[in-house]
Amino acid sequence: MIQLETQSIQLNAVANSKAEAISVVGQLLVGNGNMQPAYIQSMLQREQVSNTYLGNGIAIPHGLASDRELIHETGIAIAQFPQGLDWNTGETVYLVIGIAARSDEHIELLANLTHILDDVAAIQHLANTTDPMHIIRRLTQGSAAASDEPLPDDFPCHEDVVLKGKAGMHARPATAFVDIARQFECDIRVRCGSKVANGKSMLALLKLGAETQSTLRIMAQGKDETLAVAALAEAVRNGLEDEEELTEQDSQAAHATPVLELTTPAITGIAASPGIAIAPLHRFHPETLEFAAMADDPQHETERLKQAIATGMRQLQALHEEVNARSGAKQAAIFLAHQELLGEPDLLAEAIRTIHLGHSAGWAWNLSVQQKAAEVESLQDALLRERAADLRDVGSRVLRLLAHAKDQASCMPDTPVILVAEDLSPSDTAKLDPTRVLGILTAAGGPTAHTAIIARSLDIPAVVSAGDTVLTLPEGALCILDGDNGKCYISPVAEDIERAEKSRQQRHAIRHMEALACYQPAFTTDGQRIEVVANAGSAQEVELAIQAGAEGIGLLRTEFLFLHRDAPPTEDEQFATYHAMTRSLNGLPLIIRTLDIGGDKEAPYLQLPPEQNPFLGMRGIRLCLAKPELFRTQLRAIYRAANTGPIRIMFPMIASIEELLAAKEIAEEVRKELHAPNVEFGIMIEVPSAVMMASELARHVNFFSIGTNDLTQYVLAMDRMHPHLARQADALHPAVLRMIDLTVKAAREAGIWVGVCGGIAGDPKGAAILSGLGVSELSVSISSVSSIKARLRKLSSRDNQQLAQTALRCKTAAEVRAL
Repeated sequence: MIQLETQSIQLNAVANSKAEAISVVGQLLVGNGNMQPAYIQSMLQREQVSNTYLGNGIAIPHGLASDRELIHETGIAIAQFPQGLDWNTGETVYLVIGIAARSDEHIELLANLTHILDDVAAIQHLANTTDPMHIIRRLTQGSAAASDEPLPDDFPCHEDVVLKGKAGMHARPATAFVDIARQFECDIRVRCGSKVANGKSMLALLKLGAETQSTLRIMAQGKDETLAVAALAEAVRNGLEDEEELTEQDSQAAHATPVLELTTPAITGIAASPGIAIAPLHRFHPETLEFAAMADDPQHETERLKQAIATGMRQLQALHEEVNARSGAKQAAIFLAHQELLGEPDLLAEAIRTIHLGHSAGWAWNLSVQQKAAEVESLQDALLRERAADLRDVGSRVLRLLAHAKDQASCMPDTPVILVAEDLSPSDTAKLDPTRVLGILTAAGGPTAHTAIIARSLDIPAVVSAGDTVLTLPEGALCILDGDNGKCYISPVAEDIERAEKSRQQRHAIRHMEALACYQPAFTTDGQRIEVVANAGSAQEVELAIQAGAEGIGLLRTEFLFLHRDAPPTEDEQFATYHAMTRSLNGLPLIIRTLDIGGDKEAPYLQLPPEQNPFLGMRGIRLCLAKPELFRTQLRAIYRAANTGPIRIMFPMIASIEELLAAKEIAEEVRKELHAPNVEFGIMIEVPSAVMMASELARHVNFFSIGTNDLTQYVLAMDRMHPHLARQADALHPAVLRMIDLTVKAAREAGIWVGVCGGIAGDPKGAAILSGLGVSELSVSISSVSSIKARLRKLSSRDNQQLAQTALRCKTAAEVRAL
């Protein structure tokens, strides 16, 4: 970092205009030998193309990138204007920080500015101080300097509360805290010991380093301060959303497994995901990204960055839904935390400031992310340090949209392998195919990192933190990976391979016996049966669902056939996919939801115009009716497949009788053309109008399937993809449950059955309430099939009905979950 000396500071400076103020700091830089006088003109020209006002009384004038040859040595000069200086309309400046930068040495000092931009008292102090060392210390020591000063007085409205949970204030608890804090307008601070953090910033909360049983002082100041403190204190007392980690029970289960004793020398790491894998090693090479350091159009670069972040948010939401469907809500919550990280205002603000210094969006974003990640890595708590990997993962997601790949990420071979890497990001791990990646071996990482959590959810054995030696292992070398004991054996002898394979088969047999119960139907203790089926989004998932004990497919999301391609799938392509599924199901029912593109799912070849509110626009059945050829092609494929197994057709997003009748009319025309058999029809109940018209709609269908994810979104008017509102969009809200109750009653009067294919069907509490309301089919994520069946077998229908009626009388989702 550059040295800032007293000769670079001019206190009580005088200027009548912005140009004169720039000249004052420019002369300081010239006098200190940092630049030629001509660079002052370049600084003035910069003001014509971009605004260098940072906010809260600070401006950072600097020259054009094309004039860098006029700079001798990177330097900074500061002019103090205690009376204030008009910079632009409505902008008053007290500190003018002139920059002559040949390299990025000045960036750390500018980063320190971000620590005081929202600290009005600190800026006023620097604007009026008569000691230049006050300015130097604050700008060169940043937040560290702040810790040497007296801490601000606590807000009068505050409450002390003990932090519960297993792992302290980590990613998911911090995310949950911020989600609640942002519902209030007041200023919120959290004190832990001598550290104080902004309660609306996830990164700030992480840097508190608050461990379990730490005392937090929750402080608020503003018109709703009392409500804010009460809500946040109650949330902390209830445990927030504690970080999943290897529990003592997990550890005992691992030690209960016989230790694999081999004669081949072992490389020892840390056990992160249990199991044994035997396969050749394959080195994972992450892609190398290239981006220019400098750019001349700050406005364009800022817009590029904002668009990339918005795209990254959409990608993370899609990844959240994919992992939720495959592995369950706990594992998917990792990517809600990633959304929260990506939405951190400091990341964007610091990147934009760097852009206005002449850097490209990619360079500025990468610098901002790396600085924040380094801050997290400097924390003492080992679990918190692992969150730096999440931050870098989030940063790389955006950077890939701003840069181009010099070296592409290595492709997976067609044969099964054990993947070797320095480390894997959560996003990379979530994309792995367990049939091709049998194990994971990393040089770095930890057992409580999100990567390890996802590996466990995918049932992929993993050993982490095995050291850099693993990066030099020969490609293709046979390896035995022992995920229970944290060991890997390279080029094992034949006897060890035989022992490991025998152990692997024994474990598989034990797990198979344990899983046999998943094929038993779900009867309550008093004899009521609830059918448990699965949601699927591919032919492979249908196969996995059957293996998991699903009694059919309650929701086939056909969008996977239409997305990420340049043209829609042909009729034959769709038929082949549906036929493969009926073969796998071998007589079990398959409910095919017709195309539900729109909202958060886009297909460029459809050339749909941009919509201000896509979730309220052309999506679901509306799109199919607007593009009848697309609709007819899919219906033809479905009816052809109906000759090969029991298929039901389900229309999405039905909002009116007219839409349902129009869809059925087209379907009947297609059926007659093909001389196909009749099939049962159902509709998704996802919008309030469908609930209120359920009695009329029920006369025209054989079943209802309630999509609680979208129904919750529309009933509560909360975007379920919104990073800050998603957690509040709880399908166990009484308003949503009352909608479900109305739907079930209308269906019962019409003599048709009702299923639920939304998220709460796979929630143990939700399953009990839904069955109590009269829902007869639950369509859940594949990983939830056996657990939901087991849960229902322990309950009585009478208790479920009483629970449901009590839930309907509750006032909040929290009350329902507390029953």
